[in-house]
Amino acid sequence: MVEQETHRLDAVFHALGDATRRQMLRALAGGERSVSQLAEPFDMSLAAASKHVKVLEKAGLIRREVRWRTHTCRLEPGPLAGAHDWLGFYERFWTDRLDVLDALLREENAGKPTAEPKEGDTT
Repeated sequence: MVEQETHRLDAVFHALGDATRRQMLRALAGGERSVSQLAEPFDMSLAAASKHVKVLEKAGLIRREVRWRTHTCRLEPGPLAGAHDWLGFYERFWTDRLDVLDALLREENAGKPTAEPKEGDTT
């Protein structure tokens, strides 16, 4: 089970590692799009867009449905939630470390005397 989750997470991060695919996901957050609509903002062929869609589909980030000759895609947010949970651990880790650093700096600054302004100093 853990190995399956690892492969799924690897596929999600691989898919998210490309700016074009991230922009496609953002477009799909606004609703269903055809593959040609997803390709439209980019200078790429329909075949190239389809390759990006396949990577997103393999990662489980989108679902593609064929309606006649049109391939329609929609966002599947579940795998993004898994990636968010994984990243959440590191967010807490760094937040804790930065809180410790903040406390140390405040402690250090509290021990220093404040400089009195000199006569004629306008700052």
